[in-house]
Amino acid sequence: MMGLVYATIELFNYADEALCEDGYLPKEKVRNLTVNARTDSGAIRLSINETIKKQLGLRVRQQLDVTLADGTKRKLDVVGPVILWFKERECITDAFILPGDDEPLIGAVPMELMDLVVIPTENKLDYNPNHPDGPSFSLK
Repeated sequence: MMGLVYATIELFNYADEALCEDGYLPKEKVRNLTVNARTDSGAIRLSINETIKKQLGLRVRQQLDVTLADGTKRKLDVVGPVILWFKERECITDAFILPGDDEPLIGAVPMELMDLVVIPTENKLDYNPNHPDGPSFSLK
């Protein structure tokens, strides 16, 4: 049986990064965090917990109704934008806030934005082998 697939990712507060790029905030003040996140291509978005939200200083942008893995329905806060780094690829996305210290989750949207795939035989997240040099997108 295949186990859960985890990946080490870096998360950055996008607002801090923008202030840094514009010269208003030193690079060392950009709030960021390295976390181990579970991958789930059946989930849609990035999900982080309350602790990560607070450490990154992220603002709630909206609340959305979601169905959790156990089938329960809840209204969750959505924060962002967040810069998500995996190896040498990045995307800018929002994130659902899970209660307490629930483990972070990388869903299908950020994986698609960075052209990442779960490789079941190696039990890991990695670059799409069809596009090892960078994401490939179709606009048709």
